[in-house]
Amino acid sequence: MNAYAKTDVGRKRSMNQDYFYCGKDAVGSFRNLFIVADGMGGHKAGDHASRLCVEQMVSSVEQTRHATPVTIFEEAVNRANAAIYQESVEHMEYEGMGTTVVACTCQGDKMYVANIGDSRLYLIRDRIEQITDDHSLVEELVKNGNLTESEARMHPQKNIITRALGTEEMVSADYFEVPIRPGDLVLLCSDGLSNMLDDDDMEYILKHSDTLEKAGEALISQANQNGGEDNITAVLVEIG
Repeated sequence: MNAYAKTDVGRKRSMNQDYFYCGKDAVGSFRNLFIVADGMGGHKAGDHASRLCVEQMVSSVEQTRHATPVTIFEEAVNRANAAIYQESVEHMEYEGMGTTVVACTCQGDKMYVANIGDSRLYLIRDRIEQITDDHSLVEELVKNGNLTESEARMHPQKNIITRALGTEEMVSADYFEVPIRPGDLVLLCSDGLSNMLDDDDMEYILKHSDTLEKAGEALISQANQNGGEDNITAVLVEIG
């Protein structure tokens, strides 16, 4: 397995509120662990929320007594949610903060994925496939037939998410079990990347880059060239 991760503040923001974890080595009973979180809130609150989310999830996976990947992720998500929510209640400067999160672990021929919000996970094999579902207003409009995918990309309310970690006392994540095989490529990213590049552009860059490092740098560079409206994070995992 090979992996590469990079984050960039983008062209319009003064602070990077994205945070990631790129662990190729074992974490607790997981053989590996990859996480992207995109914080929201005040100037410092979003940064704090995303970092706290990742730290709490990694710590939970390290300490868990659960045996299955989904129950391990459930515990990690709940622990991170509780920590962020408690901080927002106890400290005025963190009031209302929250974060998206997408996480995965690759175990043999299966990948287990958890997500809340609109950070995404893609699987690239013969073509690029979005595995996660966005928890966002425009995604609901698309599913209801009120918007097309192309209209959703340009919608003025595309950044409104309907589910986030830490904003409520209880939270519900989506979980996926995905078959994987050697040669597959996995991309976890914040919406600062997926809002700036469409799936075809991402697929082209990923398939025409010699290394994961070049692919990650090219994705972020293109997102910035296309406007760099938000913080941009990409975690790439090549299945060995």
